[in-house]
Amino acid sequence: MCSAGRRMAAPVLGALLLLLGAAAGGGREVWMRFNPGWNGSSVNVLHVRAAGRSDALHYVWSSIGAPAVLLLATSRPDSALRIDWDRLLSERPDGAVGIEPAGSVMHAAAIVFTRLFEYSEADASQRIFYPTYDLSEFSWDSINRTMNHTALTAELRGVPISDPSGSFSNGSLAFRVTAYGSGGRDGALPGLLHTANSSKVEFVLSGLAPRGNASRFVLEVAAVEESGAASRLRSVRSIDDEFTPTVFETLSLLTESRINGSALSFLQWKATAYGSQHPTRGDGIHCQAGELRAASGTQPRAAIVRAYFGDGAGGTYSVSSINVSFGGAGGRSYQERRFLSWSALLGFGLPPEDAFSPLIISIVVTALGAPLLLLLLGAAVLLCARRRRYSEYEPIN
Repeated sequence: MCSAGRRMAAPVLGALLLLLGAAAGGGREVWMRFNPGWNGSSVNVLHVRAAGRSDALHYVWSSIGAPAVLLLATSRPDSALRIDWDRLLSERPDGAVGIEPAGSVMHAAAIVFTRLFEYSEADASQRIFYPTYDLSEFSWDSINRTMNHTALTAELRGVPISDPSGSFSNGSLAFRVTAYGSGGRDGALPGLLHTANSSKVEFVLSGLAPRGNASRFVLEVAAVEESGAASRLRSVRSIDDEFTPTVFETLSLLTESRINGSALSFLQWKATAYGSQHPTRGDGIHCQAGELRAASGTQPRAAIVRAYFGDGAGGTYSVSSINVSFGGAGGRSYQERRFLSWSALLGFGLPPEDAFSPLIISIVVTALGAPLLLLLLGAAVLLCARRRRYSEYEPIN
């Protein structure tokens, strides 16, 4: 979309979000396609299309370069993804990915998972960093083998092309994708609340041999925003931990309009990760986010991003990044089981917010209302008793 088109589209973003809200209420028709328009399986492009009554959302996942997802919101339910495969697989993929009709794109963004850091703490003041795992230099299995068209799930699993330490000899790194056609809540922890305008990604580290005695891991996440938008990190705390016990913080990486501040897209997660494939409360691993920082002039090494946005980092689009770290003091949570999973929700518009369920409301009302009712009853009994005592005497004339 040209810059003039973006300026014209900006005033109607609010209307677009209303449409997205209406479509989420009525559900969406969702389907997945692997490498659309190409018969090869040596690379991964997963297209998830979620069509509503008056719009369509497109999630384009790819592991050509760093694993990334392109988020495209359109005003046409019949909008379609266009891929020029020859250009996409070339050294200059600019313009290889687009949406038809082109004018239907109302918002575009991308999330890129760039690097995995590992370090250990000899003491409180000394950290030992090990060579970084650059996710653009991983070899990825075919996502087509894991696609489940009924459950709307798929998994992107990879290992480093070069692994001198042998840490990945029995391990792997994966991104598990889940699409939604309606609203609801995940049954497994952390019990993320989702809408039809969102999808879930789960980062899984399994079997990786730590290079330190008390290794901690940090995942670097980059956000790509159009020139008319900006990213912001938001933290929301609540006393309600009904669905995620002992976790009271939810973080969101929001992409907002520079014109009116409205939320356009988001990446949202609870401040926890887990050290088990079937997590319980005791498997929680502390998760925290670093400061959001601008990556001026830096372009993520993800072909799908360049294929849509072009080579205009710092001009037609901007990039910001954040580090998400896992593990408490000593970081031994991963060391014990060699398993780590972290779930996040990504989508369009405002991220969903938890509210007290009817069960919690009824418990609170009962807990607060019962003492108040007893107090009122006690006051009424005392008042009646006092009136009876004075009524035994005849008035003196």
